Amino acid sequence: MKEFELKYGCNPNQKPAKIFMQDGSELPIEILSGRPGYINFLDAFNSWQLVKELKEALGLPAVTSFKHVSPTSAAVGIPLSDKLKKACFVDDIEGLDDSPLACAYARARGTDRMCSFGDWVALSDVCDVTTALMIKREVSDGIIAPGYEPEALEILKSKRKGNYNIVQINPDYVPAPVEHKQVFGITFEQGRNNFEINRELLSNLVTENKNLPESAIRDLIIALITLKYTQSNSVCFAVDGQAIGVGAGQQSRIHCTRLAGSKAYTWFLRQHDKVLNLPFKPELGRPDRDNVIDGYINQNEEDVCAEGNWQKYFTTRPEPFTREEQKNYLSGIDGVALGSDAFFPFDDNIERAKRSGVKYIAEPGGSIRDDLVIDCCNKYGIAMAFTGMRLFHH
Repeated sequence: MKEFELKYGCNPNQKPAKIFMQDGSELPIEILSGRPGYINFLDAFNSWQLVKELKEALGLPAVTSFKHVSPTSAAVGIPLSDKLKKACFVDDIEGLDDSPLACAYARARGTDRMCSFGDWVALSDVCDVTTALMIKREVSDGIIAPGYEPEALEILKSKRKGNYNIVQINPDYVPAPVEHKQVFGITFEQGRNNFEINRELLSNLVTENKNLPESAIRDLIIALITLKYTQSNSVCFAVDGQAIGVGAGQQSRIHCTRLAGSKAYTWFLRQHDKVLNLPFKPELGRPDRDNVIDGYINQNEEDVCAEGNWQKYFTTRPEPFTREEQKNYLSGIDGVALGSDAFFPFDDNIERAKRSGVKYIAEPGGSIRDDLVIDCCNKYGIAMAFTGMRLFHH
C-alpha cells in the first residue's frame, strides 16, 4: 500500500486527505481493521515511536495511551500491587501478572482514565490475549502494534461492531533522517530528533544529593522519553515504572508543572481506601465511575456526595474525602521522578514538584537562574541531573 485515503483531515471540512510516502515507496503499515483518520494516524505514529524507544531503553514491554497527539501516560511491564489493580479497574483480569505487556497496558490506561477515554493505544510488543481482552472493554479509537496473536486479533476485531481501528507496523521501519511538514503552504525541513535517551544522559548531577537509584533512573528515562513525544511545553511525573502526570502544551512551565502535579495527585488518591471502597451502583459503567471518582477526589463541577446527587451513583451515601484527609495522605508520598522538556526558569517549579513527592529531576539546564533552581533542590534534598538536551515537540 503506497497511500491510504482518509475520510478527512483534522476536521470534516478539510478534504482531500491521505497518507503516503513522499518517495513513492510502500507504507510501513497494514490496516487490519477499521478506517483510521488523520488524527488517529498522528497519534499512532507518535505513540509507536514512544513505546519503541522505551522498549529499547529499558528492555521491558511498553505501552502508551495517546489523545490528541500527546500521551496521557506511558508505562513498562512491571506487576501491579493489589491496590493499583483495583484503582486501574483491572483487579478482575485473570492472568494479568503473567503478561508484562498487559501490566504495562493496565498502568498506561489506568493512570489518567478520564483523559484516556477514546484513546489511541500503542504496544511495543505483539498483542497477546490478556491485553486484547482489557482493550476490548475500554472506550478506545484504535491500536498500533508490531503484531497480534491470532486470538487477540479476533478479540480486537469484534470491538466497535467490527470497526475498531487496528494497525500493524513494520518494527524494522526506519524513517528518513530528514523530515518535512507544511504550514500555511510553506514547507519546513529539519533533521529527525533521533537523540537517544539513556542512563548516560543522567550522569551530570548538579545537586548536593547525587544518589540516583536504579528505580529513579528507570522512571526518569520513562519521563524523558514520554516528553519527547508530548506537545511542548511539557513536564512529566513518573514513579514505579509509569508516567503518572503529564502536563502538555502549556505556555508557562509552572502551569505544566501544576497540571502534571495535579494529575499525579489524582493518581495517588485513586489508591486511597476511601476511593477504592466507594459503593458504586453495580449498573454504573466504567467511564461514569471515572467521572465520579474525579469529582469525589477533586470536588469540582458536581458534589457527588450531595443530597440528590449521590443517589445517582452510589448504593449508600459515602463520606466526603476532605482536603485535610487528602493532604495527610499525600504528605507521605516520596520518590517521584520529574522530567522537563526544557529548563526550569524559576524555582517555583521545584516548590510545586516537592509537594507531589518529587525526589529526582532531569531537565536540560541552561537557565540564567540555574543556581536558584539548584539551591531549591538542595533545600529539599532533591537529586537533579542536567541533561543538556531540550526535547521540544510540535
